[in-house]
Amino acid sequence: MKRSVLMSVALGLSVAAAQAQDKLIVDGSTTVGPIAKAFAEVIMRQNPGVNITVSESGSGNGAKALLNGTCDVACLSRNLKDSERKAMDEKGVKPVVHVVAFDALPVIVHPSNPVKGLTIDQVRDIYTGKITNWKDVGGADQRIVVISRDTNSGTYETFKDLVLGKDNKIIASAEYTGSNGGMRQRVQMTRGAIGYAGLGFVDRTIKALEINGVMPSAETVSAKQYPLSRELYLFTNGEPAANTLAGKFLGMSRTEKGREIIEEIGFVPVPDAK
Repeated sequence: MKRSVLMSVALGLSVAAAQAQDKLIVDGSTTVGPIAKAFAEVIMRQNPGVNITVSESGSGNGAKALLNGTCDVACLSRNLKDSERKAMDEKGVKPVVHVVAFDALPVIVHPSNPVKGLTIDQVRDIYTGKITNWKDVGGADQRIVVISRDTNSGTYETFKDLVLGKDNKIIASAEYTGSNGGMRQRVQMTRGAIGYAGLGFVDRTIKALEINGVMPSAETVSAKQYPLSRELYLFTNGEPAANTLAGKFLGMSRTEKGREIIEEIGFVPVPDAK
């Protein structure tokens, strides 16, 4: 009787482990989300029965999900904050970082806007309210509509670090949007708008500006010429074995197919991911 109970428990544990191997939960950045979803589709197509769910709740929520154990892989468009690392350390979570791609942070405007480029200082002055009309930077006599990503976004955090600086605040009249797609839609509908988004979200419906004389592109990001560039991350709790579902997911960026996906979406593959 005792032996049969032990066998049943062991069988139950092995089934649970097998089921865990067939399921992966990914959450976080809306910038990294398209890469994660494309990776998931390839892996699920190659491995029938495997289920990978990808949510795009923002970098901050991705970090929280990893901390709370509600996701296996957290997507972040910024690095972990010191406060997040401290919370993870206190909870016994051991975050391991994986750079999945490089990205630019294009400053975008309506396609009809005649302005071709701005300096970082001019972008800062626009977002802090020192410049409020496009005529002051060579454009039409039109009020500037400032649009930002929400403050829980890794894209916002990167913009704050690279453009605003620690002590500057965005003008109170600014609008906020919860995703890169939402940012693109708002800018393409508003003639006086200015915004920012990941490189993979720039298309013909909006216009990317030169920053300090450099256009955002895969080439200028690779050459480290475009000043508003960043790394995109996947975080796990510990380093998963290469033969696990998480290991396969993380390894996609180092495959030829993974590099093709990253380039097709509009980001830049990591140089050594060959």
